[in-house]
Amino acid sequence: MKLLLDTHIWLWYSLGDERLPEEMMRAIASPSNTLYISPMSLWETVLLTEKGKLNLPPDPYIWIDFNLKMLGAQEVPINRAVATLSRQLFCPSQNMVDRLIAATAVHYDLTLLTVDPGLMDTPSLQLF
Repeated sequence: MKLLLDTHIWLWYSLGDERLPEEMMRAIASPSNTLYISPMSLWETVLLTEKGKLNLPPDPYIWIDFNLKMLGAQEVPINRAVATLSRQLFCPSQNMVDRLIAATAVHYDLTLLTVDPGLMDTPSLQLF
């Protein structure tokens, strides 16, 4: 299965957060699944560290690079099709990052792992 990890799911998995549902943890760890991360999740992660809401030693840039390699996750590009689709989708969330992540999942036919209600109520998404 091709899985796109929403930002919080990626961080919860990587940091061992107990809020991550067990079935999602198993899916991420399974070698039979291919993992994808949106560049928006990387941006959002850096923003969280800049605001002091997250500490990723030695710094967020090194942590992100190391984590993506260890996880074996691939960065999925945002292009013109994703950008325009983000405004065309019916998505309850008006958050730009959420909409771009949703559009990325739809455009690339990826299953999104999220517990974000604004994304879970988006009918065109394939959700885990």
